[in-house]
Amino acid sequence: MKKSMLQWFGILLASVGVLHFSAAPAFSLTPTWQDEESDGGEGSESDTDQDEDEAEDKDRWYAVVGGDIYTGTGAVLKGATLLSHNGRIVQIGYNVDIPESAEVLSATGYRVYPGIVAIASTGLFGGGSDLANSVDPYSQGMLLGLASGITSAVQGGEIAKLKRGFIEGTVMRSNFFQSMRLGTNNPSGKMQLREKFEEASKYLRKYRRWRNDRSKDKGPEPKATGIDMGIVAVLRGERRAYFSESQRADLLDIASLAQKYGFRPVISGGTEAWTVADELGRAGATVILTPRTRNDKSEQLVRDGGSSIENAAILHRSGVQVVVRSPSQGNSTMGGIAGRDVIHIPISASFAVRGGLPEQAALESITINPARIAGVSHRIGTLEVGKDADFIVTDGDLLHYATFVQWAVVDGEMVYDKQAEMYYAHIRPRAEAALAPAIKTDPGEGEEESSEEAGEGEESDEDASKDGDDEKESDS
Repeated sequence: MKKSMLQWFGILLASVGVLHFSAAPAFSLTPTWQDEESDGGEGSESDTDQDEDEAEDKDRWYAVVGGDIYTGTGAVLKGATLLSHNGRIVQIGYNVDIPESAEVLSATGYRVYPGIVAIASTGLFGGGSDLANSVDPYSQGMLLGLASGITSAVQGGEIAKLKRGFIEGTVMRSNFFQSMRLGTNNPSGKMQLREKFEEASKYLRKYRRWRNDRSKDKGPEPKATGIDMGIVAVLRGERRAYFSESQRADLLDIASLAQKYGFRPVISGGTEAWTVADELGRAGATVILTPRTRNDKSEQLVRDGGSSIENAAILHRSGVQVVVRSPSQGNSTMGGIAGRDVIHIPISASFAVRGGLPEQAALESITINPARIAGVSHRIGTLEVGKDADFIVTDGDLLHYATFVQWAVVDGEMVYDKQAEMYYAHIRPRAEAALAPAIKTDPGEGEEESSEEAGEGEESDEDASKDGDDEKESDS
């Protein structure tokens, strides 16, 4: 009896162990309905697809190969490759390894330039002055701007990209200019501006002394009551002072003010800037001008005055940064279709070349120089590793009146293709686009049709041979 009890006890322990070890693998904290979905349910497939789409969005490669790359820095790479990753340039040169997933644009026989930066333009974004909330990515103005080579533009105190078809990442920077009125032909206005600069300069000196004072009893922060904080931002280098002046006397006043208080002015207009180029150069000024401006000198003056086609060239030789703009700020008007050689920015730059400005300086006047005064030259203006992949591909010299922009790329995304748009596609269409693509048919149908055609041909040949034999018999 004792023996049987022990046997039954051993059997019970063995059965419990078997139950324990056999049940453990089947135990799971995951509910059964989740396992079913993970085994091929609709929910897991959608999650997987979403993850793959997000991964593709985060890993975008774009390459333009075979084109002559004009980097904007003075370097020209013939038949080179530009590779971008997620909107940034990662390599420019030769023997570039292009990922299989990259979108590739063949630019053999074309030129690649940095995108044009329009420092003063209207109507490109199709919205109001607040570009962050009013950009229309499908506006006609944006299309026409890209067709003229513009990939970034200043409008309403902001600089934004012409990301046609996209909304995010449009605005790059805001509030980089501080507009100022010198008070032309108004001595009291000029005096008031100088007083504002003097008060702002005194306040800034007090503030810096207070900030650098490490003592415990340094007192309260200096009050900014009555101080023009816009001018303070200029003196701190946070903004650029922006003047709209063209006459010699006013330009000299700006140069004197800038040299006294140590800021670098931006002057729009500058018709007579060539007459005071050395003073503007010493002031570190940037002049935004239109080379085709024509203003005759007053007959009452003996000194130099009026406009000159050599304005940009003379300023450049004196160390003044030059920014070229179009005669009309409306670079998105339909007038560019018929008269594109009149209003487009590259043609304005070519007029500066005609006046003696070197071609490299002319290219800089519509790319890197406007990017500098907007404070975004670390992102756009030249084609360099680390910068945004904003470039245009042209069918010739950018400054030639007969050249067309064929493609425009912004942040590594194709935003303009001349051949796919209605405005310029009919003008000198590209050779590969002029040829109709071959129509592909089903191989089975093609074989049947070919065999039928061959059969018909054989039958006709047999009939022809029979007819020939009949003729010979009749002749004999």
